[in-house]
Amino acid sequence: MTQGTVSKRESLKSIINDILQEKEDASTVDSLDDSMSLTNDLGLDSLDLAEMTVRLEDEYGIDVYEEDVVDEIGEVLEKLD
Repeated sequence: MTQGTVSKRESLKSIINDILQEKEDASTVDSLDDSMSLTNDLGLDSLDLAEMTVRLEDEYGIDVYEEDVVDEIGEVLEKLD
């Protein structure tokens, strides 16, 4: 894992935790595994995914959903590389 991947993973974790903190019944995550599902494992809904997408686009200039649908952490990180 390169340094860039680690910082992108930490940035993604921070964005996801910010979103989760706004939800009443969700808890934040300590780490992200590539196979984690954004919806099933992390409990993000469509509005949460939209917020995550906008924040990633602001930070990295990349729309992770531009070409296809992504559902796992690893897929998001691949798009950011």
